[in-house]
Amino acid sequence: MKHLAKFTQRQQLREKNMDFSLFAHMERLDASQPHHELYDNFVSLCQMADEGGMRAIWTGEHHGMEFTIAPNPFSTITDLAHRTRNVMLGTGTVIAPFWHPIKLAGEAAMTDLMTGGRLELGVARGAYSYEYERLMPGMAAWEAGLRMRETTPLLRQLWQGDCAHDGEFYQFPETSSAPKPLQDGGPPIWIAARDPNSHEFAVHGGFNVQVTPLWQGMEEITTLMGRFNDACATHAGPRPKVMLLHHTYVGSDGEDSDLGARELSRFYNYFGAWFQNKRPVSQGLIEEISAEDIEGNAMMSAEKLRQDLTIGTAQEIIDQIKRYEDMGYDEYSFWIDSGMSFARKRASLDRFINDVMPAFS
Repeated sequence: MKHLAKFTQRQQLREKNMDFSLFAHMERLDASQPHHELYDNFVSLCQMADEGGMRAIWTGEHHGMEFTIAPNPFSTITDLAHRTRNVMLGTGTVIAPFWHPIKLAGEAAMTDLMTGGRLELGVARGAYSYEYERLMPGMAAWEAGLRMRETTPLLRQLWQGDCAHDGEFYQFPETSSAPKPLQDGGPPIWIAARDPNSHEFAVHGGFNVQVTPLWQGMEEITTLMGRFNDACATHAGPRPKVMLLHHTYVGSDGEDSDLGARELSRFYNYFGAWFQNKRPVSQGLIEEISAEDIEGNAMMSAEKLRQDLTIGTAQEIIDQIKRYEDMGYDEYSFWIDSGMSFARKRASLDRFINDVMPAFS
């Protein structure tokens, strides 16, 4: 009963225009960084988000990559539930093809129960061929998307109970999730969407939408919002929520913001290398990229990212997010993974909480 009362109170307090959340993982750049220290730092940032009034914390699923250390978001979320008080705790995201629908429904329901109804379930097809090769050999991105689209609608049916299924990838007789989620109808579900078809799938299925423009700037942010609106225009039901996930750095001044852009340029060069899956990997660490190669990558240069990511002083960040709010985004998620030191991440998040968020109260 205590869990249910706290859940109801949180629902009543979540009435505001723009919501804010934190998107974070452990990330390891070299073997000298102890994992236990990285986890302590991660928890500290999550506690800042909770105490600072953010709506949610998102953490995802990745395997065999020290670049993003997140083998099971449900275990992380359960631990965070004991270290935070108010935030919702979301998977950002589980990789649907790596889960059988019955297992995913049960794990999510158990996590919702253990966290007192604080789970939100972000679902995606996955992006890294490095992971596909190891967990689902031979699976292409297209098949991963089809598996995600078959799995996600089954979750609510399994939570409701007595669901039988005979699909392309999964077949099972009448089955009920055990346990049932604490939240009525189950945790809110978010779909990571990019192309028009994925927006339509999410909106028409009654799922919320999470978009990630990566380094592609305002043009992509506008395009993704347009795809969401187009999907809503052909949907008779209620409008779901749409969240913008974006790399963010709040600098103390212009010079500090420029440094943040250089650090994020390095991060995106490594992100691109993991995505291309061509460089050697040893002990979960990808082969080092030279400073010359980073400087020569015009697509992800510091100068370009300074314009295309949400980087700047507090007032510059406020002005940028106001534009996102005016477009219709319901939630802005501060993506803090960056390869920066913990001290620099913490300082940026502190400025965001204390200098940026009050402008949207």
